[in-house]
Amino acid sequence: MSYGLLVLRIVLGLTMFAHGAQKLFGWFGGSGIRGTGGFFGNFGFRAPVLIAFAAGLAEFGGGLSLAMGFLTPLGALAVTVVMLNAVYLVHWSKGFFNGNGGYEFNLLIASAAVAIAATGPGRFAIDHAIGWDDNISGLWWGVGVLGAAVVVAFLTLTAGRRRVAAAEQPA
Repeated sequence: MSYGLLVLRIVLGLTMFAHGAQKLFGWFGGSGIRGTGGFFGNFGFRAPVLIAFAAGLAEFGGGLSLAMGFLTPLGALAVTVVMLNAVYLVHWSKGFFNGNGGYEFNLLIASAAVAIAATGPGRFAIDHAIGWDDNISGLWWGVGVLGAAVVVAFLTLTAGRRRVAAAEQPA
């Protein structure tokens, strides 16, 4: 099981790291912090560059955390929050399948992150080497990550965005 968790953590973690690097630094063909801020500005966020930084940092840092198996539930939380926001803002209206721009890819990422929080990072992880893995994993850690991610995503999507006036709402 530890080898499977290692593969899952590394692939998921480095994938999220790369997405964060796109947002923060413009690496791998990304638009960088300003371009990503413009993207978030289109969704009505009050401080779009700050949200771009937070999303990029969550993906970058959360991805590294998962890949290394260090503070694994925190990395899982960061990744799950970003994925829940992405589903709501971009993908939900397009249905399930990724080929149509749907949310299946984001759901898979969030589910994998929560599952890693619940199962623990495995033997080949910093958390295990330090002796923390048994103390910061298990069913309730997975439930806690999911619950906290829902709350943080909700706050981001409500308090973090401007209200659209009735005249500005699409018909």
